[in-house]
Amino acid sequence: MGRTATVRARMEPDLKADVEILLSQLGISTTEAINMFYSQIRLRHALPFPVEIPNETTIKTFEKTDRGEELTSYDSVDEMFDTLDKC
Repeated sequence: MGRTATVRARMEPDLKADVEILLSQLGISTTEAINMFYSQIRLRHALPFPVEIPNETTIKTFEKTDRGEELTSYDSVDEMFDTLDKC
């Protein structure tokens, strides 16, 4: 790889630790993940995921689920998809 540049960033220690565990499980180093992220930004000329402010409906839904309201559970994935198909 020739010359390299250094990127420094501050983040919450728990976030860093959690992500490094996941990256390790994927067999990817933090440096490789950052390089992939930067490559996708360069390729797309944008972030590789949408960044949006949630609308009022989404905010209310998040608040309800945080309180444990209006949650639905299923005994299997098939049951969940069967219910969704009926919507």
